[in-house]
Amino acid sequence: MEQLAAWDRARHAHLFDGSVGGIVSFSLQRSADFDFASVYLAPIKLGFPPQEFKVLIDTGSEVLWVKSNACANCPRYNRLGMPLNFFESAASSTAGSLPCSNQFCAAATRTAATHCVSHQCSYTIQYADGSGTSGLYMTDRFYLSSISPDSMVASSSALVVFGVSTYQSGALVDTYNEFDGIFGFGRGDLSVMSQLSSRAITPRVFSHCLKGEGTGGGILVLGQILEPGIVYTPLVPSQRHYNLYLQSIVVNGQMLPIDPIVFATSTRHGTIVDSGTNMIYITEKAYDPLVNAIML
Repeated sequence: MEQLAAWDRARHAHLFDGSVGGIVSFSLQRSADFDFASVYLAPIKLGFPPQEFKVLIDTGSEVLWVKSNACANCPRYNRLGMPLNFFESAASSTAGSLPCSNQFCAAATRTAATHCVSHQCSYTIQYADGSGTSGLYMTDRFYLSSISPDSMVASSSALVVFGVSTYQSGALVDTYNEFDGIFGFGRGDLSVMSQLSSRAITPRVFSHCLKGEGTGGGILVLGQILEPGIVYTPLVPSQRHYNLYLQSIVVNGQMLPIDPIVFATSTRHGTIVDSGTNMIYITEKAYDPLVNAIML
C-alpha cells in the first residue's frame, strides 16, 4: 500500500506541474505483480508485421510511447523474470521518423517537452519524482478492432504518431514495472484518440471499464457506447485533465457538512479522473467528515 501511495504522490506532483467512424475496443489486463495489482494494462500492436506491447492506460497524459530496442538502460525483464517488449523500428516496414517540419511536431513543441535532434522530432519528459524518459517520435501502423452497430468485429490499422523511448531514469527503470510504455488518453491533440478523431476514424469519446474482482480485466473502447442505465456527469471545459464538478459527498443518504468551495476547480485544485492513480485522494477538509461518517 505504501508503494502504491508513493507512486501516486510522485504522479500527482507531475500532473499539477504545470459524423465519424465506429467504436474501437481493447481488452484490459491487471498486473500480475501483487504489489501493483491495481495497475491495468492494455495490449496494443504497432508496426508491420505487428509488434505487441502492454501499455499503462493513462488519462492524465497525452502521448503514447513504448520502449525502443535502442534503449540502453531499460531493464529487459521485470522482477518476476518476465521479458519486457521493445519496439524495433528496423523490423517494421511501415515505420518512419517524424521530421521537425511535420505539423504534429510543431503542435508538440507548443504543448510538451519536444525539440529537434538531427532534424528529427524528439521529446524529453521529466517527472517530479526525478524519473524521466526521452526518445523520438515515429509514425507507424496502430491496430484496431472495430465494432459495428450490429456487433460485428473487424480488424484494421491506421498510421499514428507515437514515441519510442531511448532513455529512461528513476522509477521507470525499476524492475517492478511490468508495462512496456504508457498510452496517454489526455484531452490534447497529441493523443492517439485525438489523432484518430481528426481523421474521422473514431469519435473523440472513450469508455474505460475496469473489472474489479478476481484477476481484474475490463475493456477500453474508443467511441460512444449506447447502453441503458449509464449515468453521465459534465466535465469542466478548458482544462488539461478530466476535471469534474464535484459538489458534495453523501454517505448513507446523508449529505456531509463540506463547504462546496473545497471542491472548486482552479489551476492547481479540483477533482480529476485519472486512470494512472491507484487510490482515491480528497482534501483534508473533506476527508475528515467522510471518515467520521463511515466510522459511525
